[in-house]
Amino acid sequence: MLRSVVCYFAHPDDETVLAGGMIALMTQQNIRVHVVGATRGEGGELGEPPVVADRADLGAVREAELRCAVKQLGATLTVLDYVDPLIGPDEVLYPFEADFDTLARQFVEIARQRQANLILTHGGDGEYGHPAHQLVNRAVLEGVRHLMPHVLVYTVSALVPNIEDRLWNQSEPAHFALDIRPWGEIKIAAMECHRSQHALFKRRKRLRTVREALRTVESVRRQWPDTHGEPPNDDFARLLRTAGAWTP
Repeated sequence: MLRSVVCYFAHPDDETVLAGGMIALMTQQNIRVHVVGATRGEGGELGEPPVVADRADLGAVREAELRCAVKQLGATLTVLDYVDPLIGPDEVLYPFEADFDTLARQFVEIARQRQANLILTHGGDGEYGHPAHQLVNRAVLEGVRHLMPHVLVYTVSALVPNIEDRLWNQSEPAHFALDIRPWGEIKIAAMECHRSQHALFKRRKRLRTVREALRTVESVRRQWPDTHGEPPNDDFARLLRTAGAWTP
């Protein structure tokens, strides 16, 4: 039985944008969900117009936004002390600095403390190629394979053909896709918490409201243990099917 889930993400808002609907689904089923944020997102945007006047305050503001969002989703939270680097010229993105082995062990230790039997994390492509997302993915998989091999690992934003989304991990076809509109109001409430990032949510498609930015289909792929080409049939897979998920 699925009892405890730990979700590892690089920045505040990743948890909501990429998996908010599935997290709400699980917490409504009385499954314990714990979100781990690797950084406070202090290298990100200040908002338009600026929501945060002083960049030195951005990390604290975004951590508060993250706590608000996770509460809306019904989950609990740990924020680690890694520092999100500034976006470079021409929007070049960077990973946060971390000793890889230490990071992997840290992730495993949190999962052990939470008695997790499922881990959700970034896809191997980093969704839109973000190196920090890719780093979290690699550290989670490395730690689980060597130290917690009995734990399921699923990655988010797996590719769903025929649905256009720049966040899909193009090299990772989805095992399951879920219409999360039954949990949409919860996800929107969590998105509203991330005020400093609202302009970013709306900018690419020139949207007017945060509600319009809701991603209504979330998807996952099982990365561990290997399915060897067979459809997953574990506790999370059964929960998703019961909730209406399909295999693209």
